[in-house]
Amino acid sequence: MGDVQPWPPAGRPGRPQGGGWPSPQPSAQGAGYAAMRAAHTDRDRTVDVLKAAYAEGRLSSAEYSERFDAAHQAQTYGQLAQIVADLPTGPMPGPVSGPSAATVPPTFLAPVRPAPNNGMAIASLVLGLLCVPSGGVLGVPAVITGHLARRQIRETQESGDGMATAGLVLGYLSVAGWAAVLLLGVLLMGVRG
Repeated sequence: MGDVQPWPPAGRPGRPQGGGWPSPQPSAQGAGYAAMRAAHTDRDRTVDVLKAAYAEGRLSSAEYSERFDAAHQAQTYGQLAQIVADLPTGPMPGPVSGPSAATVPPTFLAPVRPAPNNGMAIASLVLGLLCVPSGGVLGVPAVITGHLARRQIRETQESGDGMATAGLVLGYLSVAGWAAVLLLGVLLMGVRG
């Protein structure tokens, strides 16, 4: 895709010579990306870039109309890239080289899936929350699962550190509450005795 020329080619208004969009030959670096077939969503993203450029005043009404038609007739990523090569963003499907090489805008990237939550972290949070209605009986299991979850999260890079921490805090508060009740009971028994 290093040979992709911005629209319109320098010194020539309108479409490139030949009336159509030449399919760029894939370079050794961007092997096959320019020739890869474009989908309807890729054309829609290109039209979104054109709409933004028109709204920002980067394109005249005639340029927008001509590029809009060309975008809907484009068959490959290379053809789509030519249409928006002189605009701030465009559909760059992968690593490319040359003057039109740019980082892929977040709009054109696949959504990143977050890491799954750690099961022990979920268990720690649930046990910590159940400490209150159960009278604090589940405090020790909440602390144990919280520590196990934090260790697993460090090793596996899963999500759930906040849940494990919350379970630990609730579990320790429950254990501390029970320890305070027992200590108070021992002190009261010692005063009476």
